[in-house]
Amino acid sequence: MKDLLRYKIIGLLALVLTSLVISCGQRNGKWVKNVAVGEALGTSYSLIYISEKELDYQSQFDSIFQVINRSMSTYIPTSDISKINRGDTTVVVDHMFREVFELSKKIYNATGGYFDPTVGVLVNAWGFGPGKELEMNTERVDSLLHYVGFNKVNISPNNTISKIDPHIYFDFNAIAKGYAVDRLAVFLDEKGIENYLLEVGGELVAKGENTLRKKQWVVAIDDPQMDWERTSKQTVNMKDNAMASSGNYRKFKIDPETGAKYVHTIDPLTGFTKNSNILAATVVAKDCATADAYATALMAMDLTRSKEVLEADQLLEGYIIYLDDAGAVQEYMTEGFKKMLIK
Repeated sequence: MKDLLRYKIIGLLALVLTSLVISCGQRNGKWVKNVAVGEALGTSYSLIYISEKELDYQSQFDSIFQVINRSMSTYIPTSDISKINRGDTTVVVDHMFREVFELSKKIYNATGGYFDPTVGVLVNAWGFGPGKELEMNTERVDSLLHYVGFNKVNISPNNTISKIDPHIYFDFNAIAKGYAVDRLAVFLDEKGIENYLLEVGGELVAKGENTLRKKQWVVAIDDPQMDWERTSKQTVNMKDNAMASSGNYRKFKIDPETGAKYVHTIDPLTGFTKNSNILAATVVAKDCATADAYATALMAMDLTRSKEVLEADQLLEGYIIYLDDAGAVQEYMTEGFKKMLIK
């Protein structure tokens, strides 16, 4: 699903593989490390799950990715979301679409509109989506803002979508990848797997621990200022939680005539791309869809508002890398995130 556009900044130290062998198993005592790696949703994935015997769930993983694509990919013309975006009011969405819709509404309200999946019409217009890129100016932005606002859409009890204007365009790219990791985790939970580290495009869910090493799962967060060489900024332990990150430093466009830089994060309240002093934001939550959505929202806010959002929700932990007024790199961490750090 290539509509999941945001560049992810989490490097996985625990997922350094010696070879890209699909669904392989490695035994260490009574434990077997099962690994599945590949490409899906327009990105790569690495799934590690530990059990007492060798397992192969590749076909089931593929099925989960396919179902999510059919439901929420704006790059597949026959997907539910594509039909809805074209104005089809008869589409009955599946339970996954409904869960993403309802969670999006919740986070839209919690962030004061900074997380808004109806921003898709602007994503396309700025040239970061599957739709037609437009020449943007203040008048064009103001006109397109009439089609933005998650308070302008609803889902009925029978799972059909209503929009106050047919031009409203859904784009779940800032939550669907995290949701996909959650669905993979649910599948493994149902299979009785108690220890795993799942990553899709940099979004993570960790459960239990790395029993082969008898330690917690270790995850590294990339330094956003390293353009060509991946270097970790911080390293953390993860257990029974999820993490997602977002950054603007590698995903942008340059106007060939003016040289102006347009980052891919769009402020849903103003309609313009967001050039802020925040380089990258990482959010830890109980589920990856929530972490994914909030990481996007933090990038659209200013630093003060981002801190307020993290401090107001005890279920969220966060890490923000930003530039101060002098242009020096600074870091902000919630107290809970500090406890995750590996010194």
